[in-house]
Amino acid sequence: MNNISIDVSIVIISWKMRDMLETCLNSLYKYTTDIKFEVIVIDNNSCDGTSEMIVKKFQKIILVKNKNNMGVAPARNQGLEIAKGKYILILDADMEIKENSVLKLFQFMEITHDCGVVGSKLVDMSGELQYSCKRYPTILAFLFRRLEYIPFIANSKTLKNHTMQYWDHKSVKTVDYLIGACQFIRADIIKIIGFYDKNIFYGPEDIDFCLRVWKSGSKVYYYPDTSIIHFEQRITKKKFFSIISFKHLKGIFYLYKKYNCKIRI
Repeated sequence: MNNISIDVSIVIISWKMRDMLETCLNSLYKYTTDIKFEVIVIDNNSCDGTSEMIVKKFQKIILVKNKNNMGVAPARNQGLEIAKGKYILILDADMEIKENSVLKLFQFMEITHDCGVVGSKLVDMSGELQYSCKRYPTILAFLFRRLEYIPFIANSKTLKNHTMQYWDHKSVKTVDYLIGACQFIRADIIKIIGFYDKNIFYGPEDIDFCLRVWKSGSKVYYYPDTSIIHFEQRITKKKFFSIISFKHLKGIFYLYKKYNCKIRI
């Protein structure tokens, strides 16, 4: 996996996000300089021209075309298996780089030797902060996240504690976990803890991965000195009773069963 000739392997999975993915890729190639990087895209059978767009416009990209939607964790693992970088950046397709964020994350990792995973500040289209670093959730917090469109739940202490809304997000900080939209990983840590849990189709593989990083003796950091736009196409928000939503809930119950209902370091 590790090859010092490549500093960062950027792994992106995509499912029916052709246009957003193209924006993401253009921004990566525009702003990422002064490091050697490769881009690996896993197309989860998008059927929207995603693979064709990559072949036509981004010949340098390593493209993996799945015949079926493999889910998040299994598809990310496909990228990890072929990544050659000293570090691996897991990035969602609905992201847009506005500065040399990859270099800044790389430089942070180079001087922060106890860091296993770091994530940048994420903002929406208007520049508003997104809560991308969080505390380990209770079952109630998981439920509230699905109902956060209800005002009194959105303003509840339970949800605000989980999403760390009482903290200003302006300083480097160790955190319980980072959402999978942006996880900059030390490749050597994967040799210790393994890949993402393939039993989790869609969420919460990011919690499980960061928990295992902590258990290995390494730390998870939030790094706000660079920001990335995240359009946050969270499909579980769109349809509460969709198949994807049920698979997401299945992943949540699987996670609690895996850790005997005790998610903590």
